[in-house]
Amino acid sequence: MPKGLSITLRQSAPIPLAVELVVASGETLALVGASGAGKSTTLRAIAGLYQAPQGRIVCNGEIWFDHQQGINVPGRRRRVGVVFQSYALFPHKTALSNVSEAMLDQPRRAREAIALELLDRVHLGDFADRLPRELSGGQQQRVALARALARDPHVLLLDEPFSAVDHPTRRAMHSLLAEIRRSTKMPIIIVSHDVEDASRGADQICYMRDGVTVEQGPTRVLLDTPHTHLSRWLKSEL
Repeated sequence: MPKGLSITLRQSAPIPLAVELVVASGETLALVGASGAGKSTTLRAIAGLYQAPQGRIVCNGEIWFDHQQGINVPGRRRRVGVVFQSYALFPHKTALSNVSEAMLDQPRRAREAIALELLDRVHLGDFADRLPRELSGGQQQRVALARALARDPHVLLLDEPFSAVDHPTRRAMHSLLAEIRRSTKMPIIIVSHDVEDASRGADQICYMRDGVTVEQGPTRVLLDTPHTHLSRWLKSEL
C-alpha cells in the first residue's frame, strides 16, 4: 500500500482552487504564500472540514475524498491531527481533559494515561491540571499539539503555528516539531505566510498564489534558486 498523502482540489468559487500536492511518508511540507492564497482552505479540505466540488485526497492508500466516486469520508473518521491557529482548546477543561477529548472511543482510564504521556512528550506533564487561561500562548499551543497527536494521526496539519507566539516560543516549537519528525513517519504540513519560519526543518516547500499550487520542490532548491516563482515572490515582498 502506498504511503503518504496526495491531494487534488478544483473549484471556481467562492475562491478559485487548483491544488496539486504530494507529501511522502515521513516528509514535512511547508505550504507558503500570501494571505488569501488558499493555504488554510487546503488544510481544511484535508481534515474533512471543507469539501471542494472536485478533487481527490488519498492518505496511505485510503481514499478520503473522490468526487467522481462520490466518496467523502467525514472528518471525524479521518486519521488527521490538526493544530488550529486559534488552538481551539475547551476553556473550561484542563490540559489533560482537552487532550483526552480526542480519544473518546477509548475507556476513560486509558485516555488519561495516554494524555499524560502526550503532555510529557510536549514537555507539559506538570501542567496537566491547568485550564487554558492559566497557560501561556506557547503552552496552549503545545496542549493543542498533544491533542492532535492523541488522534494517532496518519497526517499532522499545523495552521500558522508560528504567527502568534514570541521568538523563544517559536524556537521551542521548532525543537518540538523536530522531535516529532524523528519519531514518526507521518506526513506533516505546515501552513505559513512566513517562509523563514515555515521552511525550517521542512523537506519540501510549496508556494501557493491565488488558490493555485504554483510550484513544489526541495526547500533549499526553491529558496536558493534565483528565478523560481517563490524567489520572485519573496523579492517582491521586500
